[in-house]
Amino acid sequence: MSGIPNRHKFRLALLCLWAVVIATALYLFLFRRESLQHELHDAMSTSILAAGFVYLLLGCLRGFTLIPATSLVLVGIAFFPPVPLFVLTLVGILLSSTSIYFFSEWLQLEEILNRRHARGIARLKSLLQRHGLPIIIGWSFFPLAPTDIICYVCGVLRIDFKKFLLGVCLGEGAICGIYIFFGDSFLRWLKLKL
Repeated sequence: MSGIPNRHKFRLALLCLWAVVIATALYLFLFRRESLQHELHDAMSTSILAAGFVYLLLGCLRGFTLIPATSLVLVGIAFFPPVPLFVLTLVGILLSSTSIYFFSEWLQLEEILNRRHARGIARLKSLLQRHGLPIIIGWSFFPLAPTDIICYVCGVLRIDFKKFLLGVCLGEGAICGIYIFFGDSFLRWLKLKL
């Protein structure tokens, strides 16, 4: 029985860490956006590798804030060539999605949800196990549905990790590719980017 209090303490510590990361990211995004953009611009002028690292780091942490990847992509379009931006964005999304998937499993949210919503969870899990890949692809592609939510759900329901990651890669890859390559062409057409 001594393992249960330790598990609860660990879960509480992870929840607190998660809350701190979200609060910090939201604070920076909402109240220090210009300084964040300034830091990103300074990193770009120093080195494309440093800028890529900063962009990737922001992409990995962004998922815990439930802020859509689109906001980061829109900033990145102005600074990066389209192919490296696409690769950095997709790697950031996959790392972020993986973190969320396993984070939700470590918190053992499934136990809590099963106690409160057992029938609904069983139906959702069955639906995702039968038609998981198309659902995950569609959810990840749809611009108004936060992909991070499906990452939490798949982690909680312990949907096959490979199927989950493939679905996120295909859905997010398609929508981000459209944003990045169309956005880059549009900025070049407006002569706002060389």
